[in-house]
Amino acid sequence: VGDQVYLQTASPISVDGQIVVPVGTYVQGTVSQSVRSARVKGRAELALRFDQMTLPDGRVRKISPRLSSVDSGDNAQKIDDKESTVKQAGSKEKDLERAGKIAATGAAIGGIGTQSLSGAGIGGGAGLAAGLLTALFTRGNEVELKQGTTIDVVFDRDALID
Repeated sequence: VGDQVYLQTASPISVDGQIVVPVGTYVQGTVSQSVRSARVKGRAELALRFDQMTLPDGRVRKISPRLSSVDSGDNAQKIDDKESTVKQAGSKEKDLERAGKIAATGAAIGGIGTQSLSGAGIGGGAGLAAGLLTALFTRGNEVELKQGTTIDVVFDRDALID
């Protein structure tokens, strides 16, 4: 919280057919909230507040838009409209997949060691237990905004740009 973020506009902003904010305008913001992903419940969150923009000719203007969308890539991140916050998606599917792979490995090892179905069942059960414990003690994905990530904002209030 309190760290500065710097962005650059990738598309122009126009009003009544006239470009008022050209491509390449710098935008400065502040991290207003940061929540780390929890182990069992609780997803990572990152709230950004955009404070000012510097136009290519050097003029600085105060702004206060809200986040509307984020290019999430493979992360399945999305914007919570109520809070203007980037939130990480849940990881239940990945946790179940991880537990399943560990269970399958345990079953294979149990089957090889005893060369019986009961050994495979015991190994699979032990592997499943290990997989579930791994999921319980592993944190979920964090919010990640890499260089080049596209963020869309909406201006709900008038911004003075002369």
